[in-house]
Amino acid sequence: MKRNLLVFTLVLTIFAMLVGACAPTATPTPTQPPAATQPPAEATQPPAATQPEAEAARTYVLVPKNLGNPYFDTANKGAQEAAKELGVTVLYQGSSVADATEQITLINSLIAQKVSGLAISANDADALAPTGKAAIDAGIPVVSWDSAIAPEGRILHINQADAAGIAAVQIQMAAELAGPDGGKIAILSATSTAPNQNTWIALMKEELKKPEYAKLELVTVVYGDDQDEKSYNEALGLFKTYPDLKVIIAPTTVGIAASARAVQDQGLIGKVFVTGLGTRNQMREYVKSGAAPKFALWNPADLGYLSIYALDALATGTIEGKPGEKFTAGKLGEYTVLDDGSVLLGPPTVFDANNIDQFDF
Repeated sequence: MKRNLLVFTLVLTIFAMLVGACAPTATPTPTQPPAATQPPAEATQPPAATQPEAEAARTYVLVPKNLGNPYFDTANKGAQEAAKELGVTVLYQGSSVADATEQITLINSLIAQKVSGLAISANDADALAPTGKAAIDAGIPVVSWDSAIAPEGRILHINQADAAGIAAVQIQMAAELAGPDGGKIAILSATSTAPNQNTWIALMKEELKKPEYAKLELVTVVYGDDQDEKSYNEALGLFKTYPDLKVIIAPTTVGIAASARAVQDQGLIGKVFVTGLGTRNQMREYVKSGAAPKFALWNPADLGYLSIYALDALATGTIEGKPGEKFTAGKLGEYTVLDDGSVLLGPPTVFDANNIDQFDF
């Protein structure tokens, strides 16, 4: 029995081997790569690192002539309002003193930091021009505001008001305060190199040549360097040197307040009058006391606001700074670049006891 089973198994094995030997050879099927080696569908897209990056946040710097100056601090409030509306950052950086050399050092540092734009009130038009040009060459748009950098050192200048108009209104106020008999007047300015101050002073001298101002005599121009104590002492010096002085014109917010305080301290109210350019908040006391019955100014907050909108228009390519170009400055509306590369904020306002409490700057 066992022998028969062994023979049967052997025969069956031999038969299977013969059948396999006689079958045709099959072509092997190509082996497919395992599923894990197939590239995922998203791998055919560029990696995330090569996708265009989101637009970098823009950081501008508002550079005043000096810090601690109520006029520039008010301008910064307007600049910060514009920054919030535009979704940008505006830094407020400067020196404690009105000094062109310190401004240049600061601006060089900001160029190295690759800020998005600079808005500068120049202490010296020509001294700041090479540094402003260096910023522009580095791809950083530059506007000057309040006090211009020479044209080669900025793309636009944001002008607070027409220079001739500013000069004219100050002489007109001085004449009204001096009265029909006229008298001696003096100018107490900021720094001797401040381009806006010097322009206004030159135009005031021209204005004084008009027949209606023949009774006004400009006796001197002195400089308080936009420092309160020095401006105060310069005013005291004017009282001593010219005991019959009728009016001090101070086309600087520091100088006008210091001069008015000197008039009060010396008991000269009604004898010497102060006028010029100041801010409402600093001058209210002196208007009401009679030390400075009237003065003029534009809204410095609007000037800072407009400066940042103009700078942003340049930085984003909305304008290039060419004459005739237009841009919109938020609540202030549309502005046009003038032929001289400036943008004009608007005319100054005269403040006196009738309207001193109606403005918030």
